[in-house]
Amino acid sequence: MALEYSKLPDDPEALKQLLLQHSHWVDSLTEEVLRLRRWRFGRSSEVIDASILPELPLSGGVVAAPDAVDLAPQEKVAPLPKLLSVDTPGGRRTRRPARELPAELPRIVRVHAPQRCDCPECGERLAALGEDSSEQLDYVPGYFRVIRHVRPKLICTACARIIQAAAPSRPIERGLPTAGLLAQVIGAKYADHMPLYRQEGIYRRAGVELPRAMLASWVADAAQLLEPLVGCLEQYVLSGRKLHADDTPVPVLAPGKGRTHTGRLWAYVRDDRPSSGADPPAVFYRYSPDRKAERPYAHLRSFAGILQADGYSGFNALYADNRIVEAACWAHARRTYYEVYAQDRSPIAAEALARIGELYSLERQIRGRSASERAAARAEHAVPKLQGLRAWLTATHRSLSVKSPLAGAIQYTLARWEALLRYAGDGTIEIDNNAAERAIRALVLGRRNYLFAGSDAGGETAARLYSLIGTCRLNGIDPHMYLRHVLECIAGHPINRIAELLPWRVAPLLPLALSRAA
Repeated sequence: MALEYSKLPDDPEALKQLLLQHSHWVDSLTEEVLRLRRWRFGRSSEVIDASILPELPLSGGVVAAPDAVDLAPQEKVAPLPKLLSVDTPGGRRTRRPARELPAELPRIVRVHAPQRCDCPECGERLAALGEDSSEQLDYVPGYFRVIRHVRPKLICTACARIIQAAAPSRPIERGLPTAGLLAQVIGAKYADHMPLYRQEGIYRRAGVELPRAMLASWVADAAQLLEPLVGCLEQYVLSGRKLHADDTPVPVLAPGKGRTHTGRLWAYVRDDRPSSGADPPAVFYRYSPDRKAERPYAHLRSFAGILQADGYSGFNALYADNRIVEAACWAHARRTYYEVYAQDRSPIAAEALARIGELYSLERQIRGRSASERAAARAEHAVPKLQGLRAWLTATHRSLSVKSPLAGAIQYTLARWEALLRYAGDGTIEIDNNAAERAIRALVLGRRNYLFAGSDAGGETAARLYSLIGTCRLNGIDPHMYLRHVLECIAGHPINRIAELLPWRVAPLLPLALSRAA
C-alpha cells in the first residue's frame, strides 16, 4: 500500500483518510516484523512483566505462563499438600541432602589409607576409629562386541544323517546387527536426536565402520518389522474417549530436485492421568506429505469422542457430524494476548492474561484429582470467572478498532468461546492442548539436528519409531531397553497377540523398566 505522491487527493478529508489507512498498514507491518523477530530470536517463556500489575484491578501477584508461577486468585479450592519444603519454621533454609546415586550401579571401591600404620608423633601403632566415604559418578563409553554363532554338525555313523541346530532368528534377516545394536541406533536418533551421520563418526572412533546408508537401511527395516505393533498402538489410542492433536512441519528431501518440500508429522495423544484415569498414556504419530484437511480426517476416521486441538481449520470437517466434539485450547487463546502484550505492554492485554492466569491457577490445584472432583471445582470457581471474562471481553471489544491486534485477539477467543468453555463442564477434559504440544517437542528437537527427512518413506519411518519411543517416555520406560526386548522377540511373536508387546505390558519384564527415561 505504498503511497504515490502524484496521485494523492487534493481534498483534505480524503487525504486524511488515506494517510490514516496508510498508518494502519505501516503499524500492522511493523507488528508483524517484531512478532517474527521475537519468534526467531526472542525467549520462548511467556512470563509477563509484573511492574504494571499494581495498576490493574485483578493484580494479585505475578502473572505467568500456564506452567510457570502461580497466581493468587480471589477464590481457591483446597490446595494439594506440599511434598517437599526446604524452609524451617524460623525462616532458615535447611542444607540440601546429598544426592543419592542409584544402588544398582556397579561400584569400584578405592581405599585411600595412610602410608604409615604408626603415629608420626609418638610411634605407637594406630587403631581403627571409623571411616569417611563419598561417591563420584563416573562414565565409561559404550563398546562393541561380536557374537559368534557356532552350530556344530553331528553325523550318525550308521545312517549318515547330519544333525545341526537351526540358526537363531535375527531382527533383520541375514543382517549384521543384533537387537541391541538396532535399539542403540534407533534410540540415539529418535530419543536422543542424534543424526545418523554423527553416529557414523562416533562408531568410527570406536573402531567400527558403519556407513550412514547402512544405518538408514537398518532403521527402515526395523520400522517395517515394528509396523504391526505400531498399528496396535494406534488402535489403542483411538479407542479412548478423549484425544489431543497437533502437527508440526518437517522438511523432506525431494529426490532429483535438490531441494526440500514441507511434510507434516501429526501427533495424537491419549493421556487421562491429570483426571486420575487408570489407562496407560500413549501417543502415535502419522506422516503426511502436506497439511490438507483430508489428512486428520483420514487419521481419525475410527475415533469418536472429544478432540482437543488448536484452531487449525482442517479439523473443522471432523466436527460436522458431531461424532467428534471440539474442545479448544486456552493456551493458544492466551498466546494471542501475550503477543499483544509483548508488543506494546498493553494494560488490557495484561488484564486478559491475569484473568486467564486465575483459571490456570485452579487447574494446578486440581490436577490429578478425579473427573467428578475436577468438574465440581470448575463449576464452583472457574465458571463464574469465565462468565466475567466473556462479559469483559465483549465490552472491551466494542471500544477497540476492529483492525487492532488486541481486537483480533479478543475475536479469536469469542469466536471459539463454546469450545473453550467445554472443559469447565467435563472433568476429563484439560484446559489446554499442552499434552500434544509436549509430544511435538521431541520432533522439533530432532528436526533441528537432522534438518530434513530423506524421503516421504523416511517420514513414515520416523512416525512409526517416534510412536513407540514417545509412548515409552509417557510411561517412564527406557526406550533403548524396550526396543531391544521387542526386536529380539517380535519376529517370532504371534500376530494375534501383538498387544502383549505394548510398552506398559512389557515394562514388568524389563530390568530397570521404570528408570528415569529421557
